[in-house]
Amino acid sequence: MAIYNARSSKVAVAVAVLLVVVAARVPTAAVAQNCSTQLAGLVNCAPYVVPGVSSGQPSKQCCSALGAVSHDCACSTLGIISKLPAKCGRSPVACSN
Repeated sequence: MAIYNARSSKVAVAVAVLLVVVAARVPTAAVAQNCSTQLAGLVNCAPYVVPGVSSGQPSKQCCSALGAVSHDCACSTLGIISKLPAKCGRSPVACSN
């Protein structure tokens, strides 16, 4: 259980950082707050996205939270995430699946 808590804590911190970044980059406070609220719900998905924590099917809460994230919010967030490594002087993330 300690592994789950440590990893889910890291995911929660990452989500919180993303919320701040998105809120700072979205033009209006109302839009930023709405996107932040949508992204905050994704904490329910932590057990399904952290490697080694769970390989089961996502919970209804996770799927509901994912469904509540608007297209604009998701795309804005992914755009910000993809630009962060370069802005931080890091190599781009390359994933192989």
